[in-house]
Amino acid sequence: MQETKIFPLKQLPTKEQRHKLFGSVQPAKKTKPVEKSKMADLQNTKKDFLFDLNVVGISNVKYPITIESNMNPGFQTSIGTFKFSSSLANTSKGTNMSRFMEQLNQYHEQGFSLTLANLKTFAIELSERLEQKDATVEVAFPWFYERKGPHSNLAGLNHANASIRVTYNQAKGTSVEVSLSALITTLCPCSKEISEYSAHNQRGEVAMDITLSDDFDENKIDWKEVLLHAAESNASARIHPVLKRPDEKVVTEQAYENPRFVEDMVRLVAADLYEMPFVTKFNVSCRNEESIHLHDAIASITFDKQNVESEQ
Repeated sequence: MQETKIFPLKQLPTKEQRHKLFGSVQPAKKTKPVEKSKMADLQNTKKDFLFDLNVVGISNVKYPITIESNMNPGFQTSIGTFKFSSSLANTSKGTNMSRFMEQLNQYHEQGFSLTLANLKTFAIELSERLEQKDATVEVAFPWFYERKGPHSNLAGLNHANASIRVTYNQAKGTSVEVSLSALITTLCPCSKEISEYSAHNQRGEVAMDITLSDDFDENKIDWKEVLLHAAESNASARIHPVLKRPDEKVVTEQAYENPRFVEDMVRLVAADLYEMPFVTKFNVSCRNEESIHLHDAIASITFDKQNVESEQ
């Protein structure tokens, strides 16, 4: 057996010497105040800065949240991507950016449950903290829900991308917009019609942006579940995380029995949203990743029920 030779380790300079070697220098003499009360506050400078700003704030802020749902799992933790903003008058140079994060962390320490009621309170308190007449909080998050195979009943988790936007204005109060983007299966009606057998299908993405009425009660209706159902119930077939062969047979045959163009999808989903009394305005879009083309097929519709009522 060959003997292993052990060589002594090289003696390195001290950590302080290494830092100096790579460019660190001694701190310069400090002349500016270190007490907050004595520091210049440029953001609060009051002059004519030419223009009002519609939006000023911070975005792409990721923080832990908790989500409640009528579907399993009924309680889940997730990561929210936040955007906070307010308007700013031309008489103010800037906003106090640190106050956005201070309030977010305060809610986090209390256990930030992502309910509409909590977000409304958050927006009002943020307006007061910023000393502004308005404030907007937006949060996007993945929402997981259980889906069982249609024959085997074997369960797995799917997810949809959801978001909430709450706007507060001292004169107008609060308004709430919610969004959900869900994946579905569509089968081409044209392919089914012209082919001797079979038909091509594709994975589609249905996105819904809706404005909720002022009297919407989140304790009675889970908006995530409702929007998911609007997308999936109008599709050729649902997406499943777990499919055994008998499940696959059911899904394949169901898709063949319910062919859908991308145009069909947005019209059918729009009809469901139109009939929901708590939806005042909506946008529905669908994008199909075509299985026999390199391009995607798209369609969308925007509808404001309040405009229809005012015309009647």
